[in-house]
Amino acid sequence: MAKKQIDLRMAMNAISDVVQNRPRPLREFDQIYMKSGDMVMQTEFVANWVEDKNVAFIGDGDAISISIAYFKHCGITEYGPKSVTVFDFDERIVEAIRRFAQKEDIPNLTAELYNVLDAFPKPGAFDLFYTNPPWGQHNDGESVNVFAQRGMEAVGYRGDGMIVIADDKELEWPKQVLGKVQRFGAESGYFVSRMMPRLHLYHLDDAPDLQSCNLVLSALPGAARAVESTPVVEPERLNNFYGRSKAPRVRYVREKKRLNYGMANEDEYELILLEGQS
Repeated sequence: MAKKQIDLRMAMNAISDVVQNRPRPLREFDQIYMKSGDMVMQTEFVANWVEDKNVAFIGDGDAISISIAYFKHCGITEYGPKSVTVFDFDERIVEAIRRFAQKEDIPNLTAELYNVLDAFPKPGAFDLFYTNPPWGQHNDGESVNVFAQRGMEAVGYRGDGMIVIADDKELEWPKQVLGKVQRFGAESGYFVSRMMPRLHLYHLDDAPDLQSCNLVLSALPGAARAVESTPVVEPERLNNFYGRSKAPRVRYVREKKRLNYGMANEDEYELILLEGQS
């Protein structure tokens, strides 16, 4: 039976709620957020892809994790995940997800503080993985491969994964990275089962036209194995991890607690009073 089309107005309003909850990106760590219209399309597709599955998000600044759970919760889609767990080293993202899940009463959405350089805490516990990692322009895609590896460990090398990475007709480096990531997938017991080219745009000042694709990897039959997750320590995998000359130096981004989330911080504005007011 064909799935009904989503109500676009409801979908955009839901994405607006999600974006309002999303912390500001930290470009130092290659956090670049997807534009809202593309988030609607991505959410609808991913919600269908993860239907009734336990999904691990290896990082999620875009908040697609929240979006797929929220769409199902609001009835925008009839399909969606069985559960969603986000693993991110940015406590602002982790706590934003937890607050949203509590506020909207979405019990199957949660998040844990985790750095991909550490051993994965729950290998083999999930059915699918999703990641939109640092795109690896300056390290031949090695940063993408580290995130993908953690996703493969999360599903015990038996479940599918979706990797969102740069895709451009003119630039050479996205093609090089795509080739390296596909090679890494093949070496890890995966094959490319689907590729959806040039789908998404981002709030990226220095490259506003740069797009990303969905690269779906599927495990080869018999590829499942016992997983022993270990920390990433090889220097060649860490060079330029978050961009040129940006090797990892931070284990976690800690959130500074404040009272009114979703409202402007006092250091963002100044009040110029009317005469006679104090």
